[in-house]
Amino acid sequence: MGVEILSMSIDSVFVHKMWDDNELSKMVDGGIPFPMLSDAGGQVGKAFGIFDEAGGVETRGRFIIDPDGIVQGYEVLSPPVGRNVSESLRQIQAFQHVRETKGAEATPSGWKPGKATLKPGPDLVGKVWEVWKTDMAFD
Repeated sequence: MGVEILSMSIDSVFVHKMWDDNELSKMVDGGIPFPMLSDAGGQVGKAFGIFDEAGGVETRGRFIIDPDGIVQGYEVLSPPVGRNVSESLRQIQAFQHVRETKGAEATPSGWKPGKATLKPGPDLVGKVWEVWKTDMAFD
């Protein structure tokens, strides 16, 4: 997909190695195929607004950053709720499609490659439901 994935937490690189060796490598053959970075001190977490100063921990977050360094999407969840990798991939594809069309097309809720897109403009007002109902509804 032409993206770079990075994992980051306030844990040390040694904790990441233990986590990869004892957990992740059992879930993903060979361990995760992207770097696990340490944000000791929470400086990156503070910049993204996910560092809990009182608890000294970071909330789980996923950030989609475009090639220009602009955050296009993010999701922050409390620890008991896991993230959805399929939804992350779908959103990356949607952001890539919008970027490729230079904003001439928008992707409605639940959009997947090959599905109908929307053409932003005055003619779209009041008609989004038509595309959504015929091509998007709860795929």
